[in-house]
Amino acid sequence: MVENSHVLYARELALGIPEFRRVLVESGLGEVRPVDDEARLKAMLEGASLIVTARLDMARLDMAGLDMAGLDMGGRPLIGVARCLTDFSWVCYISDLAVSAKAQGMGIGKGLMDEVARQLGPSVAISLISMPDAVGFYERIGMKRVPDAFWISRQR
Repeated sequence: MVENSHVLYARELALGIPEFRRVLVESGLGEVRPVDDEARLKAMLEGASLIVTARLDMARLDMAGLDMAGLDMGGRPLIGVARCLTDFSWVCYISDLAVSAKAQGMGIGKGLMDEVARQLGPSVAISLISMPDAVGFYERIGMKRVPDAFWISRQR
């Protein structure tokens, strides 16, 4: 687990569907993810080989006097998640990188990517497919565009 200021980054083995759904919706990814299909969200979480979360440490946040009204859902509310598929040896595909809108601009997305890389180690490459408005973010954190990628769309 990596700790950064008021945010705790860690691998989670059992992330709940309601928290996952909430962050997808709050991040904007809910528009392109099946947030109304609980069975599919469950399968997405169960099929992930690595889930890294970002949680606010509310005790530290209160001491710092920061205002995150609307996110206080207990001692450590989920504000970001990276859902990954990996063999832990060669490559990792980031299938979701979602940060609650109220927490965007705080370095949470980069923190999640850094923790994913730390969990995987230096021998594992990381890939993803970006939403168009997130391309600049990935470039800013040092990811390189790959010109030769291919896609077969899902039918539902």
